[in-house]
Amino acid sequence: MKTLIVVLGPTGVGKSAISLQLAQHYHTEIISADSRQIFRELCIGTAVPSVKELNVVPHHFIQTKSILDYYNVSEYEVEALSLISRLFETMNPLILTGGSMLYVETLCRGIDDIPNVSAEVRNEVVEWYKTYGLEALQQRLLEIDPEYYRIADLNNHKRLLHAVEIHQMTGKTFTSFRTNTVRERPFRIIKIGINQDRKVLYERINERVDRMIESGLVEEAKTVYVHRKLNSMNTVGYKELFSYLDGECTLEEAIDLIKRNTRKYARKQLTWFRGDSEIQWFEPDQVLEIVSYTDQKMRELGSVK
Repeated sequence: MKTLIVVLGPTGVGKSAISLQLAQHYHTEIISADSRQIFRELCIGTAVPSVKELNVVPHHFIQTKSILDYYNVSEYEVEALSLISRLFETMNPLILTGGSMLYVETLCRGIDDIPNVSAEVRNEVVEWYKTYGLEALQQRLLEIDPEYYRIADLNNHKRLLHAVEIHQMTGKTFTSFRTNTVRERPFRIIKIGINQDRKVLYERINERVDRMIESGLVEEAKTVYVHRKLNSMNTVGYKELFSYLDGECTLEEAIDLIKRNTRKYARKQLTWFRGDSEIQWFEPDQVLEIVSYTDQKMRELGSVK
């Protein structure tokens, strides 16, 4: 049976570099599980792999959609499974990497069947949100479903609305429908987690944000400013600069917010991933140990290099 090696961890920790080395070691290709790198209009702020890296190892789901396209995790699951099946015909293993928790979990375990919400309930919740705003929506979610509040992207109002709609419709929490029932996949999965000392990680994140600004992130944000109200643009690195462009804060304040919100997102990623006992954790400089571990696991699983 073929093997999918999953490289995951918080943003800015160095997953891309390790994935490249693993892909070169196994002469294989990389599948992205990053919900932002999939948009072709976003490059600097999403840390898309460089042209050199893309030429060294083929990558998939990198800048293949537009921010104007409707795209969700269910579509990603279908497309990624189809791609994996095709690639496994000629290579083994494959490398999956990215920090979008729901994308990784859905591809590895499947997505839960969530009840449909009636138009009446949806309209009621949306109108409530329009009246009271995001902060009230966050507080409402905290009250009705504190478990989901702990791991949710609190700035993604559509996901928060959906959780509130489910509660309004059924009287049950969104979390209660996340059964975590694993759907059998026709391949083995090896999960590699990358993490490091929090202080060092935060320094890496701050330095990366500075490099993004130096590379032209403000100018990139200006090119998509007209689309700032799209859900695809409600993302760290752009929404803060939109506030700057709207005159709501200085550039320095926007940059500090990007750093703070990125660090906050990294903490949320780690909270999510630490709940998965299948992950074997390493530090970014343990490349030899990672390769040795994946080689050993593949032998145990009956896969061959």
